[in-house]
Amino acid sequence: MGSTEDLDYPQIIVQYSNGFLISKVMFTACELGVFDLLLESGKPLPSDAIAAGLSASTMGMKRLLDACVGLKLLAVEMTQEGALYRNTEISNVYLTKSSPKSQYHIMMYYSNTVYLCWQYLADAVREGRNQYERAFGVSSKDPFGAMYRSDEEMLKFMAGQNSVWSICGRDVLAAFDLSPFTQICDLGGDFFNDSIPEAELYILSKILHDWDDDKCKQLLAKVYKACKPGGGVLLVESLLNEDKSGPVETQLYSMNMLVQTEGKERTAAEYSKLLEAAGFGMIQVKRTGKLYDAVLGRK
Repeated sequence: MGSTEDLDYPQIIVQYSNGFLISKVMFTACELGVFDLLLESGKPLPSDAIAAGLSASTMGMKRLLDACVGLKLLAVEMTQEGALYRNTEISNVYLTKSSPKSQYHIMMYYSNTVYLCWQYLADAVREGRNQYERAFGVSSKDPFGAMYRSDEEMLKFMAGQNSVWSICGRDVLAAFDLSPFTQICDLGGDFFNDSIPEAELYILSKILHDWDDDKCKQLLAKVYKACKPGGGVLLVESLLNEDKSGPVETQLYSMNMLVQTEGKERTAAEYSKLLEAAGFGMIQVKRTGKLYDAVLGRK
């Protein structure tokens, strides 16, 4: 086994410790409208023009723009008149509000809600419960298991989820041949209290990870009862490796479930066990290689 000198500890520790700085730079540029302004301008702009257009200080905006250049979110061109900034392609596609693939809303939810809750991660680990009430002083809960300070925040969250679906939904829906199902229900709303309509296929997209095993079994049993014979249920979730060794994104999502909800991310075997407990069989699993995977169970 090599000595500690063989391992590049300083680099990886610095990289990890700076992670929240990187995300906050991106969130702030989105919130202030930097990428939208540059897209609308149709041409590169100097930092003072960007600052004036966004009612920000010249000094602060210059530092933000340069940080975005370092992160490859902006590009800079040096001219005789000074530095001119423009969006990179990735920012035009994913960080401007008008783009069909915009991730703006999920960025704002992460910045204004998730980021604040994660300040209490140590408390969540100690107590084994979410920290929304400690972070915001309110304890309202929506039917999906997440918690919100207002209807506006809930709408921002839903818009954010829709934006994520815009870049990964096609892969999930293509995971299995769903053509035999002609009556499909994308399950949402207060599904624990409201009746579930009869259908051939139910899609539960990022729902079960909000809840503990007992609540998941309760919901799946209700879906099974409503499901037509020969029908099924499609779970859209981010799957952990069976040994829980990764993927790291899913591990981080599971930490977020601890901080914000009653649930957790699970392995394919764990989801299969929940489906079987509700009566579903012929379970198939498809890893998409993207943000979310698919698990299909049949009645």
